[in-house]
Amino acid sequence: MADFIELKATDLAAMLCSRVCHDLINPVGAIGNGLEVLADPTQSAMADGAQELIANAAKQARAKLEFARLAYGASSTAGTDFDTRECERVARVYFEIEKADLDWQVPLILLPKHKAKLFMNMLLIAAMAVPRGGVVTARIEGAAGAEVFKLTSKSDPEKRQKTLMPSGAEGLLSGSPEGGVDARGIQPFYTGILARMTEMELKIGIENDVFEFSATPKAVAVAA
Repeated sequence: MADFIELKATDLAAMLCSRVCHDLINPVGAIGNGLEVLADPTQSAMADGAQELIANAAKQARAKLEFARLAYGASSTAGTDFDTRECERVARVYFEIEKADLDWQVPLILLPKHKAKLFMNMLLIAAMAVPRGGVVTARIEGAAGAEVFKLTSKSDPEKRQKTLMPSGAEGLLSGSPEGGVDARGIQPFYTGILARMTEMELKIGIENDVFEFSATPKAVAVAA
Protein backbone atom coordinates (compact mmCIF):
# COMPACT_ATOMS: atom_id res chain seq x y z
CA MET A 1 0.00 0.00 0.00
CA ALA A 2 1.21 3.52 -0.77
CA ASP A 3 2.27 5.79 2.09
CA PHE A 4 -0.33 7.97 3.76
CA ILE A 5 -0.39 11.37 2.03
CA GLU A 6 -0.45 14.58 4.05
CA LEU A 7 -1.30 17.63 1.94
CA LYS A 8 -0.35 21.18 2.86
CA ALA A 9 -3.36 23.44 3.40
CA THR A 10 -2.34 25.50 0.37
CA ASP A 11 -2.16 22.39 -1.85
CA LEU A 12 -5.52 21.13 -0.63
CA ALA A 13 -7.12 24.52 -1.28
CA ALA A 14 -5.55 24.74 -4.73
CA MET A 15 -6.78 21.28 -5.74
CA LEU A 16 -10.30 21.89 -4.46
CA CYS A 17 -10.39 25.20 -6.38
CA SER A 18 -9.25 23.33 -9.49
CA ARG A 19 -12.01 20.79 -8.97
CA VAL A 20 -14.67 23.52 -8.72
CA CYS A 21 -13.27 25.26 -11.82
CA HIS A 22 -13.32 21.95 -13.72
CA ASP A 23 -16.99 21.43 -12.78
CA LEU A 24 -17.97 24.95 -13.88
CA ILE A 25 -15.92 25.50 -17.03
CA ASN A 26 -18.31 23.64 -19.35
CA PRO A 27 -21.61 25.25 -18.25
CA VAL A 28 -20.04 28.72 -18.04
CA GLY A 29 -18.53 28.23 -21.50
CA ALA A 30 -21.92 27.14 -22.83
CA ILE A 31 -23.52 30.31 -21.43
CA GLY A 32 -20.87 32.37 -23.23
CA ASN A 33 -21.48 30.54 -26.50
CA GLY A 34 -25.22 31.07 -26.21
CA LEU A 35 -24.81 34.79 -25.56
CA GLU A 36 -22.55 35.11 -28.60
CA VAL A 37 -25.24 33.54 -30.77
CA LEU A 38 -27.90 35.91 -29.39
CA ALA A 39 -25.63 38.90 -30.04
CA ASP A 40 -25.03 37.91 -33.69
CA PRO A 41 -27.85 39.21 -35.94
CA THR A 42 -26.87 36.74 -38.67
CA GLN A 43 -27.78 33.81 -36.39
CA SER A 44 -31.28 34.90 -35.41
CA ALA A 45 -32.67 31.53 -36.53
CA MET A 46 -30.70 29.89 -33.72
CA ALA A 47 -31.96 32.25 -31.01
CA ASP A 48 -34.41 29.75 -29.46
CA GLY A 49 -31.73 27.06 -29.27
CA ALA A 50 -29.26 29.53 -27.76
CA GLN A 51 -31.75 30.57 -25.08
CA GLU A 52 -32.38 26.92 -24.17
CA LEU A 53 -28.62 26.30 -24.04
CA ILE A 54 -28.14 29.27 -21.70
CA ALA A 55 -30.99 28.16 -19.43
CA ASN A 56 -29.70 24.58 -19.15
CA ALA A 57 -26.11 25.69 -18.59
CA ALA A 58 -27.16 28.20 -15.92
CA LYS A 59 -29.11 25.45 -14.15
CA GLN A 60 -26.03 23.19 -14.16
CA ALA A 61 -23.74 25.96 -12.93
CA ARG A 62 -26.11 26.90 -10.11
CA ALA A 63 -26.49 23.27 -8.98
CA LYS A 64 -22.74 22.68 -8.96
CA LEU A 65 -21.98 25.95 -7.19
CA GLU A 66 -24.57 25.35 -4.46
CA PHE A 67 -23.26 21.84 -3.90
CA ALA A 68 -19.64 23.03 -3.78
CA ARG A 69 -20.54 25.78 -1.30
CA LEU A 70 -21.98 23.24 1.11
CA ALA A 71 -19.62 20.30 0.47
CA TYR A 72 -16.33 22.22 0.31
CA GLY A 73 -17.00 25.71 1.67
CA ALA A 74 -16.41 27.09 5.14
CA SER A 75 -19.06 28.48 7.44
CA SER A 76 -18.62 31.96 8.90
CA THR A 77 -18.89 30.44 12.40
CA ALA A 78 -16.55 27.61 13.36
CA GLY A 79 -19.11 25.74 15.43
CA THR A 80 -22.09 26.09 13.11
CA ASP A 81 -24.38 23.08 12.75
CA PHE A 82 -26.05 22.30 9.42
CA ASP A 83 -29.76 21.61 9.14
CA THR A 84 -30.40 18.49 7.05
CA ARG A 85 -33.27 20.36 5.35
CA GLU A 86 -30.64 22.59 3.72
CA CYS A 87 -28.61 19.51 2.80
CA GLU A 88 -31.71 18.02 1.17
CA ARG A 89 -32.49 21.20 -0.75
CA VAL A 90 -28.98 21.39 -2.18
CA ALA A 91 -28.91 17.67 -2.93
CA ARG A 92 -32.21 17.82 -4.83
CA VAL A 93 -31.02 20.81 -6.87
CA TYR A 94 -27.88 18.86 -7.75
CA PHE A 95 -29.71 15.69 -8.72
CA GLU A 96 -31.84 17.68 -11.17
CA ILE A 97 -28.75 17.72 -13.40
CA GLU A 98 -27.74 14.11 -12.65
CA LYS A 99 -29.02 11.07 -14.55
CA ALA A 100 -29.69 9.20 -11.31
CA ASP A 101 -32.70 9.78 -9.06
CA LEU A 102 -32.36 10.67 -5.38
CA ASP A 103 -34.17 8.75 -2.64
CA TRP A 104 -33.68 10.98 0.43
CA GLN A 105 -34.38 9.15 3.70
CA VAL A 106 -32.74 11.54 6.15
CA PRO A 107 -34.49 12.80 9.32
CA LEU A 108 -34.71 16.49 10.15
CA ILE A 109 -31.71 16.93 12.44
CA LEU A 110 -28.76 19.21 13.00
CA LEU A 111 -25.34 17.88 12.08
CA PRO A 112 -21.95 19.34 13.03
CA LYS A 113 -20.52 21.21 10.06
CA HIS A 114 -17.78 18.73 9.14
CA LYS A 115 -20.11 15.73 9.48
CA ALA A 116 -22.63 17.40 7.18
CA LYS A 117 -19.87 18.09 4.66
CA LEU A 118 -18.75 14.47 4.92
CA PHE A 119 -22.28 13.26 4.18
CA MET A 120 -22.64 15.53 1.15
CA ASN A 121 -19.28 14.45 -0.24
CA MET A 122 -20.26 10.80 0.25
CA LEU A 123 -23.45 11.54 -1.69
CA LEU A 124 -21.39 12.90 -4.58
CA ILE A 125 -19.30 9.71 -4.68
CA ALA A 126 -22.45 7.57 -4.56
CA ALA A 127 -23.75 9.42 -7.63
CA MET A 128 -20.51 8.56 -9.47
CA ALA A 129 -21.35 4.87 -9.10
CA VAL A 130 -24.36 5.21 -11.43
CA PRO A 131 -23.23 7.73 -14.08
CA ARG A 132 -25.80 6.51 -16.64
CA GLY A 133 -28.80 6.48 -14.35
CA GLY A 134 -30.27 4.61 -11.43
CA VAL A 135 -31.24 5.41 -7.85
CA VAL A 136 -29.06 6.83 -5.08
CA THR A 137 -30.50 6.31 -1.59
CA ALA A 138 -29.26 8.49 1.27
CA ARG A 139 -29.92 7.55 4.91
CA ILE A 140 -28.83 8.75 8.34
CA GLU A 141 -29.61 6.46 11.28
CA GLY A 142 -28.75 6.32 14.97
CA ALA A 143 -28.84 8.50 18.05
CA ALA A 144 -27.77 12.13 18.11
CA GLY A 145 -24.00 12.37 18.16
CA ALA A 146 -23.61 8.76 16.98
CA GLU A 147 -25.26 8.96 13.58
CA VAL A 148 -24.42 6.39 10.92
CA PHE A 149 -24.39 7.51 7.29
CA LYS A 150 -25.54 4.97 4.72
CA LEU A 151 -25.61 5.52 0.98
CA THR A 152 -26.46 2.99 -1.71
CA SER A 153 -26.53 3.26 -5.50
CA LYS A 154 -28.28 0.90 -7.90
CA SER A 155 -28.10 1.19 -11.66
CA ASP A 156 -31.21 1.04 -13.84
CA PRO A 157 -31.67 -2.63 -14.85
CA GLU A 158 -33.75 -1.63 -17.87
CA LYS A 159 -30.72 0.14 -19.34
CA ARG A 160 -28.54 -2.92 -18.71
CA GLN A 161 -25.84 -0.80 -17.09
CA LYS A 162 -23.64 -2.03 -14.27
CA THR A 163 -23.10 -0.20 -11.03
CA LEU A 164 -19.51 1.04 -10.93
CA MET A 165 -16.88 1.54 -8.26
CA PRO A 166 -15.74 5.17 -8.70
CA SER A 167 -12.20 5.13 -10.07
CA GLY A 168 -9.55 5.00 -7.35
CA ALA A 169 -12.10 5.73 -4.62
CA GLU A 170 -10.85 3.21 -2.05
CA GLY A 171 -7.24 4.41 -2.10
CA LEU A 172 -8.19 8.08 -2.17
CA LEU A 173 -10.62 7.72 0.74
CA SER A 174 -7.98 5.93 2.79
CA GLY A 175 -5.47 8.73 2.15
CA SER A 176 -3.05 6.29 0.48
CA PRO A 177 -3.72 6.36 -3.28
CA GLU A 178 -1.06 4.42 -5.18
CA GLY A 179 -0.71 7.05 -7.90
CA GLY A 180 -0.78 10.05 -5.56
CA VAL A 181 -3.50 12.67 -5.54
CA ASP A 182 -4.25 15.48 -7.98
CA ALA A 183 -7.20 17.74 -8.77
CA ARG A 184 -9.07 14.89 -10.47
CA GLY A 185 -9.05 12.77 -7.31
CA ILE A 186 -9.17 15.49 -4.69
CA GLN A 187 -12.90 15.14 -3.94
CA PRO A 188 -12.78 11.54 -2.60
CA PHE A 189 -9.43 12.32 -0.96
CA TYR A 190 -11.05 15.29 0.81
CA THR A 191 -13.93 13.01 1.84
CA GLY A 192 -11.40 10.78 3.58
CA ILE A 193 -9.93 13.80 5.36
CA LEU A 194 -13.39 14.76 6.65
CA ALA A 195 -13.99 11.21 7.87
CA ARG A 196 -10.75 11.23 9.87
CA MET A 197 -11.50 14.70 11.26
CA THR A 198 -14.89 13.53 12.53
CA GLU A 199 -13.62 10.10 13.66
CA MET A 200 -15.87 8.24 11.26
CA GLU A 201 -14.92 4.88 9.79
CA LEU A 202 -15.67 4.55 6.07
CA LYS A 203 -16.68 1.34 4.33
CA ILE A 204 -17.13 1.06 0.58
CA GLY A 205 -17.93 -1.79 -1.79
CA ILE A 206 -20.29 -3.33 -4.34
CA GLU A 207 -22.46 -6.34 -3.61
CA ASN A 208 -25.12 -7.80 -5.93
CA ASP A 209 -24.66 -4.80 -8.25
CA VAL A 210 -25.43 -2.37 -5.42
CA PHE A 211 -22.83 0.22 -4.43
CA GLU A 212 -22.69 0.53 -0.63
CA PHE A 213 -20.95 3.39 1.17
CA SER A 214 -21.20 3.96 4.92
CA ALA A 215 -19.62 6.07 7.63
CA THR A 216 -19.82 4.84 11.23
CA PRO A 217 -18.49 6.60 14.36
CA LYS A 218 -15.34 4.73 15.39
CA ALA A 219 -16.65 4.20 18.91
CA VAL A 220 -19.80 2.57 17.52
CA ALA A 221 -17.79 0.48 15.06
CA VAL A 222 -15.50 -0.82 17.82
CA ALA A 223 -18.46 -1.67 20.03
CA ALA A 224 -20.12 -3.56 17.19
